[in-house]
Amino acid sequence: MSDTAGAPGFGPATIEAGDSRYESMLRGANHRFVAKPDRVSVVTTTEQVVAVVGDAVASGLRVTVRSGGHGFEGFTAADGGVLLDMSEMTSVYFDQSRGAFAIEPGATLGHVYRVLFKGWNVTIPGGECSEVGVGGHFAGGGYGPLSRRLGAVVDYLYAVEVVVVDADGTARAVVATREPDDPHRDLWWAHTGGGGGNFGVVTRYWVRSPGTTATDPAELLPRAPSRWRIGFCLWPWESMTEEGFTTLLRNVGDWFEANSAPGSIHAQHSASFYASHRSGGALLVQAMVDDDVPGAEDLLNAYFDAVSEGVGIEGTRVQSVKPWLYFASYPNWGDPGTPDIRRVKIKAAYLRKGYTDPQIATCWEHLTREDGEKNQLILIGYGGQVNTVDPGETATAQRDSVLKAALMAVWGDESEDDAHITRLREFYRDVYAETGGVPVPGERSDGSYINYPDVDLADPAWNTSGVAWSTLYYKDNYPRLRQVKLRYDPRDEFRHGLSIELP
Repeated sequence: MSDTAGAPGFGPATIEAGDSRYESMLRGANHRFVAKPDRVSVVTTTEQVVAVVGDAVASGLRVTVRSGGHGFEGFTAADGGVLLDMSEMTSVYFDQSRGAFAIEPGATLGHVYRVLFKGWNVTIPGGECSEVGVGGHFAGGGYGPLSRRLGAVVDYLYAVEVVVVDADGTARAVVATREPDDPHRDLWWAHTGGGGGNFGVVTRYWVRSPGTTATDPAELLPRAPSRWRIGFCLWPWESMTEEGFTTLLRNVGDWFEANSAPGSIHAQHSASFYASHRSGGALLVQAMVDDDVPGAEDLLNAYFDAVSEGVGIEGTRVQSVKPWLYFASYPNWGDPGTPDIRRVKIKAAYLRKGYTDPQIATCWEHLTREDGEKNQLILIGYGGQVNTVDPGETATAQRDSVLKAALMAVWGDESEDDAHITRLREFYRDVYAETGGVPVPGERSDGSYINYPDVDLADPAWNTSGVAWSTLYYKDNYPRLRQVKLRYDPRDEFRHGLSIELP
């Protein structure tokens, strides 16, 4: 295939208040936030992005950018200005001139998996939520069910095309690669975990395996699984005692501490823990693996055996095998809520070790309290191949964690916002009470994940640790990110509630 995606689509389409399309353009996946832009510009080419951004800057209008629309905070819901909608830039193709696969930012993960699989039988270790757009997922250091085996998505990022704004207000497109002699290499580096909406507008990514010398596109990325094995072990909340819950959650932490080293046989598969509020009915552990991995069924059962030991009640186990693409690209897989239940708050942490007994007791308290019915706790397996990369090699600084924690609430009624958000904030604060209400990098925790952004980390009412939000997300990489910001966005045109600050 050529190095272009083919004929451009429509656009830029301008949608302003009064246009019958306007109201449909104001929300992303999280309905807590509603944008009120002066106009929405739907673009389909890099050239259109350059023109729209240049015109907006010249007119003194702020630019916000939305690709898949799955942001958890209101970073694209600005009042006024121009909302740049990237969702129709969806091409995925092999770019022979760069020897890499080009992916536009509006492509959803499910679409990416389909094209890579059908065309070349390859894949990337991205997220399992099939409707998430790659624009923000890649820039924030995305991960997924294959990451323990293959690494983070950004470990495969070869190049990025970004529309930036110079000090004089000129908009231009820059291509930055990971090549050591690339004068824009720092811009590439900033997009390997530095978060979206910070430096410019991404219009294209290129991916290929690091260190590869292959010329055949079918050898440039990891081979996709053919069949995917999913297993669950489930316990009913009504039968769970606090002692059993404590044992279960302690077992989960111990298992990940023991089985997340790169090259470990159990790094071949993903694994996780999920607890709804007690009113939600069930707790479960889950594991997924390429069914061609030797002993795949036994690996999952070994995990279930280990985390179940001593819980006191027997969990119900199920394993099933399906064609991999059915799982990887199934519509809306992994997305919380329904079309009417789309109000979400999430709070996250990297864990170097499992939760302590006092933290587990706090989880029990908040998941069983009567007024916390929307609270959820998810512990997602991490580590493995992810932890083979030096913390400064990419902007993703957390490279020795074994779990990601997500504390989340999902609801539908706007009038319930304050109550559910408050309960979730209290849950998170209490879990991390010993470190000022947030997961301060240390022996057990390692900060938070920018793709699960949480503005509370910048609020001294909820972060009493004295550790800046920027350290929680970026650790020692933050000063370098600020220098990249200064070089490529010196006017601070691209900003939001947790954006990289100019030095």
